[in-house]
Amino acid sequence: MKISLLTLLAPLLTAACLLPEERAGLPRKVHRRQTSNGLAVGTGDRFSGGTIAPRGLGTQSTTLTSILNVAEVSSGLKALAAVYNITIFNTPYTTFNGRTIQGGKVGGVGTCNNAYRVYLNGGIHARERGSHDGLLFFIGDLLYANANDVGLTYGSKSYTAAQVKTALTAGIVFVPLSNPDGVAYDQSSNSCWRKNRNTASGSSGSSVGIDLNRNFDFVWELSKWASSVRSDVASSSPSSEIYHGTAPFSEPETKSIKWVLDTYAKVRWFIDLHSYTGDVLYSWGSDTNQQTTPTMNFLNSAYNSVRGIVSDRPGSNGGYGEYVSSAESTANIAAAKRIGSAMSTAAGRTYSVIPAADLYATSGASDDYSFSRHYADTTKNLVHGYTVEFGFGNSGASCPFYPTSAQHQNNIKEIGAGFMETLLAAVDLGLGDALVC
Repeated sequence: MKISLLTLLAPLLTAACLLPEERAGLPRKVHRRQTSNGLAVGTGDRFSGGTIAPRGLGTQSTTLTSILNVAEVSSGLKALAAVYNITIFNTPYTTFNGRTIQGGKVGGVGTCNNAYRVYLNGGIHARERGSHDGLLFFIGDLLYANANDVGLTYGSKSYTAAQVKTALTAGIVFVPLSNPDGVAYDQSSNSCWRKNRNTASGSSGSSVGIDLNRNFDFVWELSKWASSVRSDVASSSPSSEIYHGTAPFSEPETKSIKWVLDTYAKVRWFIDLHSYTGDVLYSWGSDTNQQTTPTMNFLNSAYNSVRGIVSDRPGSNGGYGEYVSSAESTANIAAAKRIGSAMSTAAGRTYSVIPAADLYATSGASDDYSFSRHYADTTKNLVHGYTVEFGFGNSGASCPFYPTSAQHQNNIKEIGAGFMETLLAAVDLGLGDALVC
């Protein structure tokens, strides 16, 4: 059997959503057989100015004929508010190109901000087409199913009407598109663009923009890493695809995600939705997990010289590992396995469930930041953070992050099943403190 280059390189592409040469710090190439840009991006407004609510593939049998454009995300959110009376919001930060970052909240027990225990985030990397679609369509499916007392069916994975209502009790805050500038640019240019569009560190070409998933305040400083891995975990070069910016939370997009976690301070479960290659990644992404030495952690500068050397296992050989308590580790893995199983069942494509650092160490990522908040400040809520890498790459496109039509249909089903399982796992494994509104 012939094995494709994409298959051989898949383990290197997954956690950071990077192409092979990007991982090596080289200029991006024209990829594979450049025959298409994948499924087209929509040019109209299928939600008719915010009057037709989004519905995905969990409540209807249809074919999604295009990727949602940036304007449609706003229109879809407006329609969800109009049809289902949900609350939508703008974060207080405006992007470099003057856009607002929008989200919504649904379900929960009570009406105060503390009622929302699950945060779903999409669209942080611009080229990962289908991320904001999958999140917006899932919320639409969930609300439609609840309003009509029906279940959800994502391919071969089904949920009952009773499970829909249980899932909603978790309370969901969601941001479908956290990098609107980058997505708008990628959709107009078909350039396989990853970062945002901030020109503060460079005004042209690859020097434009910051990798938002290296800009969170989790071991952001490269001096806190072993010298041998510093160029891998992030970069201080503006031309790099993993340029981490001038400081943690230098960008309005990452500030907005932090604002959501601060505002909805009882969030207990967090998913950042990425593509591709089919993995559910749980923290930590800084190094191998260990449960025996609490002082061996990301806050301890004594380990700066060895942090991030994943092959150097903690233990008698003096290696470093990131501390996680046994109970928290058990919950992390249990939820991740449920998510991975549901996504695998939906379309018959196998998803792996692994700690993020098993691929390679990563600095400043959203999942680790969300999980680290409680460790850095015990007054903050403990958040179980995940990166979900949906789908599998399109080897025939100019950019393998642009799915074919068939891939997009499967991706949307898998995302819906994964999110639904996240909500049910959150209820079963615990939402944290008792609700006080």
